[in-house]
Amino acid sequence: MKRKWKQLATAGMIAALYTVLVWVGQPLASGIIQLRFAEALTVLPIFTPAGIPGVALGCFLANLLLGSVPFDIVFGTLATLIGAAGTYLLRKQPAAAFLPPILSNAVIIPFVLRYGYGMEGSLWYFALTVGIGEILSVGLFGGALYLWLRSHREIFDRE
Repeated sequence: MKRKWKQLATAGMIAALYTVLVWVGQPLASGIIQLRFAEALTVLPIFTPAGIPGVALGCFLANLLLGSVPFDIVFGTLATLIGAAGTYLLRKQPAAAFLPPILSNAVIIPFVLRYGYGMEGSLWYFALTVGIGEILSVGLFGGALYLWLRSHREIFDRE
């Protein structure tokens, strides 16, 4: 029972951190070119399953608080949830575990931009711009977070 409470508290802290990181980086976090520093947290399911609901809830709250359209709140959250779940499933191969959040966002978010926000442009162009932002957020910042957490693994070993 105590372990479940720790997992719930960890997920809540991750959600809060994700929300704050999106809010702080708000000018870069939405639009055709997106750089969401919070997406670096999608590497956390490598270390704890609490990362899955944590980043999904954080994405939901951030989109809600930013006044995103309902289409974005639902499908943006879904993209992050799929990415985090994929990361968890590939946690034994960390290099591959970075791919699900990048791919899920690069595939889903272009439709959100086009049909949720009515932005003009090619879906391929949106996939490229969102994909580049995800590569930076997940690959670069998430990679740095992964390396730091790997060297401090005891943080999650206490769960």
